[in-house]
Amino acid sequence: MKILILGAGVIGTTSAYYLAKAGHEVTVVDRQPGPALETSFGNAGELSYGYASPWAGPGIPLKAIKWLTMVDGPLVIRPMLDPRMWIWGLRLLGNCTERAYAINKSRMVRLAEYSNERMVELRQLPGLAFDGREQGTLQLFRTQAQLDHIHGDVEVLKQYGVRYEVLDPAGCLAAEPGLATAQVPFVGALRLPDDDTGDCKMFTEGMEKLAREAGVVFHFGTTVDGIETAGDKVTGVRTSRGVLTADTYVGAMGSYTPLLVAPLGIRLPVYPIKGYSLTVPITDESVAPLSTIMDETYKVATTRFNDRIRVGGTAEIAGWDMTLRPHRRGPLDRSLRDLFPKAGDLSKASFWCGLRPMTPDGTPVIGKAKFDNFYLSTGHGTLGWTMAAGSGRVLSDLISGTKPDIDTSDLGLSRYAA
Repeated sequence: MKILILGAGVIGTTSAYYLAKAGHEVTVVDRQPGPALETSFGNAGELSYGYASPWAGPGIPLKAIKWLTMVDGPLVIRPMLDPRMWIWGLRLLGNCTERAYAINKSRMVRLAEYSNERMVELRQLPGLAFDGREQGTLQLFRTQAQLDHIHGDVEVLKQYGVRYEVLDPAGCLAAEPGLATAQVPFVGALRLPDDDTGDCKMFTEGMEKLAREAGVVFHFGTTVDGIETAGDKVTGVRTSRGVLTADTYVGAMGSYTPLLVAPLGIRLPVYPIKGYSLTVPITDESVAPLSTIMDETYKVATTRFNDRIRVGGTAEIAGWDMTLRPHRRGPLDRSLRDLFPKAGDLSKASFWCGLRPMTPDGTPVIGKAKFDNFYLSTGHGTLGWTMAAGSGRVLSDLISGTKPDIDTSDLGLSRYAA
């Protein structure tokens, strides 16, 4: 079967690899000159399988109000006359209940844990190097109130057999000795020892090479202008190379996917949430992080690569605005200075932003959409790399007519019609 994938981020590229290994003739198009040059370029570097959680939760509305009043808060909203922003926001608020949170987290952990299994296999492939580390994630709590609210998450972890540890301050130091230099107190942490880390861009570049070896053709520097249909079929994609045709089509353009499919009458509840990151050269390995530390106060993740530290986080709701706002470095700088003040040289940090494609319930949209030969894989939010391997394999199975290894009935667009 001929398959055309729109988008060469970590989702599109990994999906292309699995589809090619399943025997399909795969082509990938992307407007950038190479893979992983948009959202997948500078993310926080976490493979947070057990930490997979929706934004929408019972305490989020009150937390959001607090964050919006903080000088270096993790959330910024820039109101726009865009009904998509407000509809998405109302849907997110509708998911801020105990029941919705439990359902949504269960979906996300199911897919994330399956992705973990697939990543174990991918790590064995020759030539796939991405500064990877397998030393877990530490969700660090500065206050007792934060630590007291982990019970719901722990129950879901138990449900899916995800290993976890609840640590006191001494346990935190044993897991991350560099925290001994922290300038702020902390009361404990939730540690997920099976989580991994690494550079998503390097990973995607490696997957592109493996996909090419499996027969995938990549057309970079190719803009996608629209999709052509006839009846219940997609018949082609208008691009700067002309109209490209295939038997089956996949929309994996991240935050731009809803704009692509809107003219087809597909209402895809995905909205861009801008995130920022710093990449900081390490100056003293002895006090640098070993893996990923999630600072619960600022919602900032600090991740160790081989000779670099990636600090990622914050959420700016401002549509498709890609302005790199210097003052949004504040939460990232402060979190690193608070926790690892002597580890890296912030004066030499590179600063980046990207658009995360977010659904209001946190779960990505994977599956067929409206047309018999059109599939979606988007809406992974902050967990695109975490879920990439699982999403790619699931998508490949669905397109190939093979029963996926996990339940996918609630991952498709149809869940929003209920």
